[in-house]
Amino acid sequence: MRVLMIQTPSVEGISQEKVYPIGIVSLAGRLQSYGHEVGILDMNLATDPFGALKEKLLAFEPEVVGLSLRNIDPLANKTSSLIPPFMVTVRLISAVWPQAWLIAGGTGFSLFPERLMQELPEIDYGIVGEAETSFPALLSSIDSPSPLPGLCLRDGSGIRVIPPAKDFDMAGYVPPDRRLLDPSLYLGINNYVPTIGIETKRGCPINCAYCVYPKLQGKKLRCRPPAAVVDEMELLHKEYGIESFHFTDPVLNIPHGHLEEICREILRRKLKVRWDGFMREDQLNEKNVALFEQAGCECFSFSPDGLCQESLDILGKHLREADILKAAALTARTDVLSVFHFMVNVPGETEKTIEKGIRLLDRLYEVYSAKKNLGTIILNNIRILPGTPIEAIAKAQGVIDEETDLLYPVYYNPKPFDTLRYRLETLHLCQNVFMWQEVRQDYEG
Repeated sequence: MRVLMIQTPSVEGISQEKVYPIGIVSLAGRLQSYGHEVGILDMNLATDPFGALKEKLLAFEPEVVGLSLRNIDPLANKTSSLIPPFMVTVRLISAVWPQAWLIAGGTGFSLFPERLMQELPEIDYGIVGEAETSFPALLSSIDSPSPLPGLCLRDGSGIRVIPPAKDFDMAGYVPPDRRLLDPSLYLGINNYVPTIGIETKRGCPINCAYCVYPKLQGKKLRCRPPAAVVDEMELLHKEYGIESFHFTDPVLNIPHGHLEEICREILRRKLKVRWDGFMREDQLNEKNVALFEQAGCECFSFSPDGLCQESLDILGKHLREADILKAAALTARTDVLSVFHFMVNVPGETEKTIEKGIRLLDRLYEVYSAKKNLGTIILNNIRILPGTPIEAIAKAQGVIDEETDLLYPVYYNPKPFDTLRYRLETLHLCQNVFMWQEVRQDYEG
C-alpha cells in the first residue's frame, strides 16, 4: 500500500522551536520493511503547511494517510490550541483525497481519542500509544481489523478504544531511517532544545500528579541497550553532521547506571557530541555529574516542579528540597548550564509556601552565582490533563467541573494566587539580570 505519514502542526504559528518527528519516521521505516511504499510530510517545515499538504496528497496519491498529533497545545501558560489546525488538516485531506483511509495517532491524539474521532468523522481509525506493532497489523486487515492493542474504531454511534500496548521491547527498537526525512532540514532551527531527538527508554514509574507519561508509556522502564543508543548518535554525527541531541525520555538518568553506560560508550568511541535531557535531582552524585559533563552534556535540565516541600509532596515528586539544592551544588561546579522548571500556585498554596518558594529561588541563584551557569528558571501553572490526580483535585475544589473541556488549555490557577506567577517571574528576572550585570540586588520582593 502507499502510505503517507504526516506530522500535523505541533508548534504555534511561525515558532522556530521545531523537532525532528522521530515517531512518524520510525513508523515509516517499519512499514517499509513490510513492503509498503511510504512518503513523509512534516507540516511544521512548510511556510504554507496546508498548501504543502494538498500538493503532497496529489503527487503521492496515498491509499492510507497516517496522521500524528504530537501536541494538543503549546503549554508554557499559553491559551492557544493546536486542535484547530489538526481539524483543518483532517478535513482538507478528506476534501482533497477522500479515497484514502485516514488513521490518527500520536501523543496528543492518545489523550482524547474518543473526543477527536467523534468530532472528526473523517478519521477511519485511531491508534492510542505505541504503534510499532498495531499499525502494520491494521494495514494488513484494514477493511475488517481484529481487536489490536490501542486500536480506536467506530462502533455504531460510539467509539471503541482497545487498551494500548505498553510493552514494546526496546531491545528490538529500530532507529528512525533518516533517509526517509533528512535531519539536515532541522539544523539551526531551535534556540531552546536540540531539534534531533533520541529515545533511550520508555516508561516512567514516578507518577507525578499532573503527568500523563505513565498512562501513555506505562510505569515499567524499558531501556535500549546503551551501545545501540550510541550507534544511532554516531551514525547521525558521521552521516549528517549532527552535533547536538535531545534525549526524549521522561526522565533520562533512571534507572541508575543506564545513562552512565551510554556516556562511557560515547567516551570509548571518542564521539564529540553534545546532548541534554531531563534528570532526576536525587540520582546525581559527584561522580556521575563529572561523567555526564565529560561525555558531552550541554544542559542539566531539571523539573522538580515544587518550590517547597509541601508542593513537592502534593505533586507526587518523591523529592526533598535538599535533593534540589544538592543537585544545584553539584552542577554549579561544572561548566554546563542548568535549567529548572517549577509549577506555581499548586494545590495548597499559602503565603507561607510562597515565602519558602522565594527562598528556594534565591538559594539557587546564590549557588550558581560563582560561575553564572544557571541558564534560566521557568515558571508555569499546571496544565490540567484528563485522568491525572490534578484533575481530581481541581474537581474536588471546584476549580473545574464535569462540563470543563480539557481538550483546550485549562490551567490550575485559582484565586487568591492567580497572579503569583507574574510576581515570581519578576523576582526571578531581576535575579537573572542583576547576576549577569554584576549588580547587587537588595530588593527581597
